Amino acid sequence: MKGLLLVYTGNGKGKTTAAFGLSLRALGHGQKVGFLQFMKGSRNYGEVKISEKLSNLTLEQTGRDCFVSYEDPDPIDIAMAHEGLKILSQWFEEDRFDLIVADELLVALAFKLFSVQEVLELIEKRPPRLNLVLTGRYAPEEILEIADTVTIMEEHRHAYQQGVEAKEGMEF
Repeated sequence: MKGLLLVYTGNGKGKTTAAFGLSLRALGHGQKVGFLQFMKGSRNYGEVKISEKLSNLTLEQTGRDCFVSYEDPDPIDIAMAHEGLKILSQWFEEDRFDLIVADELLVALAFKLFSVQEVLELIEKRPPRLNLVLTGRYAPEEILEIADTVTIMEEHRHAYQQGVEAKEGMEF
């Protein structure tokens, strides 16, 4: 069966959450899931904490626990993003997952940590049966055009706008 390419993008909340929910669904069917987080390095995310208890889930992070500068990304952030692409390529070659989530890969693209062409070439190399999810704001048109499913999260209101701080279990 042909694998699907899904994109969760937009300015609204819920892209990583939706991808992790899909991952849990796949795990419930006995599938193996790779969850690769770009631009995230904190071990305090709920998905990181629970991943240690889910045997068919492999979660890796390729980022620091700090914000990346859009205007002038640090060379270490660029190197870590490229390390993420290497891991993704390795996972494709190993062909051991049924679902791979490349979380915040689209933001890394927008921050020019790597090129759209690099990602397009990598997507072409994925195993034919693999379901692949790309998350993050700012999905480029080239990715949207080749995706089988595109979900654009639209923000209408967010608790941050009313002064509510990030809540454990909700935002992280």
